[in-house]
Amino acid sequence: MRIKTISRSVDEFTRERSQDLQRVFHNFDPSLRPMEKAVEYQRALTAAKLEKIFARPFVGAMDGHRDGISCMAKNPNYLKGIFSASMDGDIRLWDIATRRTVCQFPGHRGAVRGLTVSTDGNVLVSCGTDCNVRLWSVPRPSLEDSDLSSEKSIEPSAVYTCKNALLAVDHQFEGDLFATAGAQLDIWNHNRSQPVQSFTSGSHSVISVRFNPGEPDILATSSGDNHISIYDIRMSSAARKILMRTKTNSIAWNPMEPMNFTAANEDGNCYSFDGRKNEEAKCVHKDHVSAVMDIDFSPTGREFVTGSYDRSVRIFPYNGGHSREIYHTKRMQRVFCVKYSSDATYVISGSDDTNLRLWKAKASEQLGVILPREQKKHEYNEAVKNRYKHLPEIKRIVRHRHLPKPIYKAKAESRAMNDAKRRKDERRKAHSAQGTVVTESHRTRRIIKEVE
Repeated sequence: MRIKTISRSVDEFTRERSQDLQRVFHNFDPSLRPMEKAVEYQRALTAAKLEKIFARPFVGAMDGHRDGISCMAKNPNYLKGIFSASMDGDIRLWDIATRRTVCQFPGHRGAVRGLTVSTDGNVLVSCGTDCNVRLWSVPRPSLEDSDLSSEKSIEPSAVYTCKNALLAVDHQFEGDLFATAGAQLDIWNHNRSQPVQSFTSGSHSVISVRFNPGEPDILATSSGDNHISIYDIRMSSAARKILMRTKTNSIAWNPMEPMNFTAANEDGNCYSFDGRKNEEAKCVHKDHVSAVMDIDFSPTGREFVTGSYDRSVRIFPYNGGHSREIYHTKRMQRVFCVKYSSDATYVISGSDDTNLRLWKAKASEQLGVILPREQKKHEYNEAVKNRYKHLPEIKRIVRHRHLPKPIYKAKAESRAMNDAKRRKDERRKAHSAQGTVVTESHRTRRIIKEVE
């Protein structure tokens, strides 16, 4: 006769310390828990409500500039540092942790339109409407100094003069070259006072430039004649061009997928392209009601942040058509520049009201040290929310956002205009001969042609 006994190992159930939790084993047989789905749904609903209750995205403002913020740059080798420049020529280095100015870089006599930092973090390059390119040595000791009671002024290490006003600048991810945008596209070396290479873009100025993070010799530009151009600096002309219906204000490459880039357009939308296949956009990101002025990708490549003329900051998933978050305040004016922090935890925005604002990338994220049990609880809440996010009640709570009244009214008006245009196109197609009216997809509607 066989006798079965219930036994358990003492080692598996004995606590190492008296403060440890007692280990509990669960039987996951669904027949033993008939109400498991209902309990999980209620937990997901509670998690969605708690996320809204604890959503406090605004961290603080950095005040010191006397004119509107025109551009920003982050140091790839220093997490807490952020550079900003204003329309009156003032350039500052900020310490994000204390939200105070570390040092200033005086010298520009007009609006500073471009800032960038070299890969090693030692050289800051600035350009502006005074036709000057200035190179600055980033002061490493003052970055690590905790005493920020006195602001320091730094003199430029080199000054290069151009014939025309400059509108943008960007540095190679690997190498000693940087590019300036203006009446033409110029490629510079740190050790030479004249451009090593120049590209002309026609009668219109180049308004933005961005190097590819994977291929150091590839860069993308946008110009005032609505063209987006991809250059290889080893060639004498543009490799590819896309002609859009409206102007592109800024471009950002995806750091994890360097063949893809996203363009911030004047029509209020962002367009993601595959650099190898540009006849249509991969995705159209639409939520802004006015021109998108700047764009920057998260270091993870899964999201990007945009700043718009409609006085709001939005965060989009890289493959989603609508934003997951919108940030705004009553005092914030038109947003001209935005940046993701190097650890993807914060978003910094610079606006026309002379302030830099610091936001959390996740509005309800808990700052400070999180205990392991708290971290597991947050992960569990996210998991149950994702499991039941398609249900109406949870979907409504998660998607709801408070919008400023001007944006809300403009959004309703835009929706009404788009619906009217869609009904008109449908009626025209229904009352025309078959095949005479072709419906364009939204991904190709704003693209006129691709030039190779």
